[in-house]
Amino acid sequence: MTDRILMANMQFQGRHGVYDYERLNPQRFEVDLELVKDLQPAGLEDDLEQTVDYGKVFDAVRQIVESTSYRLLEALAEAISHELLADFSIDEVTVRVRKPEVRLSGSLDYAGVEIVRRRGDVERRS
Repeated sequence: MTDRILMANMQFQGRHGVYDYERLNPQRFEVDLELVKDLQPAGLEDDLEQTVDYGKVFDAVRQIVESTSYRLLEALAEAISHELLADFSIDEVTVRVRKPEVRLSGSLDYAGVEIVRRRGDVERRS
């Protein structure tokens, strides 16, 4: 299937990281999503019930990023993918998480991860 809903550069304040200072002070995290779903029924019927409500997806991602704390971006991305596959009628999700304010000994735009999970991946882990 090639139909996708795209949500790009959602920005949240979170407390994720390995070091204490990262978990004490909120910092910006950016999240991109690609939600795979057959969009033809929604397009033909012009019916929100046959697609995914972007507002509800945004709120779910915000809740995860802002109310929990993970050491690794990989764990944060995994939590987002698991929640979206469990709560929304989608077949696959690509999650990109970026951390733009990483403290390193040199210049870096951001550190990030990208994962792809399918509905069957969540069911096997449950």
